[in-house]
Amino acid sequence: MSFPILSRVASSRIAPKLFSQGIKKTCVRSVATIGDVLAEQVPEKQAYLLDLKKNYGDHVIGEVTVDQCIGGARGVKCMLWELSNLDANEGIRFRGHTIPDCQAVLPTYKGTPGDGEPLVEAIIWLLMTGNVPTKAECDGLTADLHARAKLPSHVVPLLNSLPKDMHPMTQFTIGLNACQTDSKFAKAYQDGCPKTEYHTHVLEDILDVFAKLPEIAATVYRNTYFDGVVNKDETLDYAGNFCRMLGYTDEQFDELMRLYLVIHTDHEGGNASAHTTHLVGSTLSDPYLAYAAGLNALAGPLHGLANQEVLGWIMEVQKKFEAEGKEVNAETITEFAWDTLNAKKVIPGYGHAVLRQTDPRYTCQRKFALKHLPDDPLFKIVETIYQVMPGILTEHGKTKNPYPNVDSHSGVLLYHYGFKQFSYYTVLFGVSRAIGGLSQLYWDRALGLPLERPKSVTPEWIAAQVGKK
Repeated sequence: MSFPILSRVASSRIAPKLFSQGIKKTCVRSVATIGDVLAEQVPEKQAYLLDLKKNYGDHVIGEVTVDQCIGGARGVKCMLWELSNLDANEGIRFRGHTIPDCQAVLPTYKGTPGDGEPLVEAIIWLLMTGNVPTKAECDGLTADLHARAKLPSHVVPLLNSLPKDMHPMTQFTIGLNACQTDSKFAKAYQDGCPKTEYHTHVLEDILDVFAKLPEIAATVYRNTYFDGVVNKDETLDYAGNFCRMLGYTDEQFDELMRLYLVIHTDHEGGNASAHTTHLVGSTLSDPYLAYAAGLNALAGPLHGLANQEVLGWIMEVQKKFEAEGKEVNAETITEFAWDTLNAKKVIPGYGHAVLRQTDPRYTCQRKFALKHLPDDPLFKIVETIYQVMPGILTEHGKTKNPYPNVDSHSGVLLYHYGFKQFSYYTVLFGVSRAIGGLSQLYWDRALGLPLERPKSVTPEWIAAQVGKK
């Protein structure tokens, strides 16, 4: 069977890597916009996918069991996702790069890769294009995002009118939905834009959403907990300016925010917020509406609220030990863990639907803590739990993954720097996850992916298939 597109890129082994990581150039790149790079990539990727579908469209890549059908579709391979791949043992790769890879090669605020945490602009560039950007390309993207950041005139008054006791995620979603009046894709679609140009207008919306989210999020934070005043510093990068809008000026906190926003951007397409964004976007809802839907998924206790629950649990451990006059050590944590498990309660922050090893997002946060806050009391609890808990959970035998996930650490780091408003933590997650969900939405439209519409089945149908009487 011929595969002409593959023959042009040397072999069928090389081509998938090209498709997942982006078209890379060996020549020295001049400073280009992200739109320039994407415009160059789209035709070849369109041709690649068309050839793949034409020649292998009927090839079987998996099967579905009854357990998967009624168990959340875990492991069912039925969704195309450009940006990242999650391996059960290795963890996440962003366009083929592990988190340590990203920390080693992506530009930082100081400029040199490895000298600090990667820029948010760098992970946007990598996820959208598959290319590792230069510092100059990141700087150009920073300037572009700052230029796009102005909110429609009605948005801040609307946010100011919301009750302070309304959950921050509800306010955040309202703010993003209200910005939809600026959607360039919605206007282009209404004006009869051809399908082949959808992605160009969607890209404009996506960059606008990236740019506007920090001020929406900061307005919610300042309104809910402080005086409502939001100050900017657009001489800084995306994350640094966001910290100033939130009211934080510690440059070490800027670095934590860069790390936090980078590692939460994407985790394959099957997680609830990414999948929701993809699903709603497949209806040709614009990026504002699609990601607002994703935020509502993120607000669920089984998804984005987990980090605040973990931090609350760790603080309860601290309070209990102080009240009982106990030190935090392997022996006391082990005793507490078994008391918790024997009471039929869970250990929050451990286990993952896919991972079967320590989450590399946990590992990089642990390294940050060891470097910047090794003597923090809450970190000491987290670290002691980490030393003993995998063995305890393995012995307990009730979990497939006895290792910590990303939520096991992030709340403690935020708390250390004085960011103590637990119920707001998911909003930070929401600012970050937009980068993954909407970068994929660009490729959904560029590649002409259709409306998502899986087949549902009834319990009776399943029973008939398995011969149940």
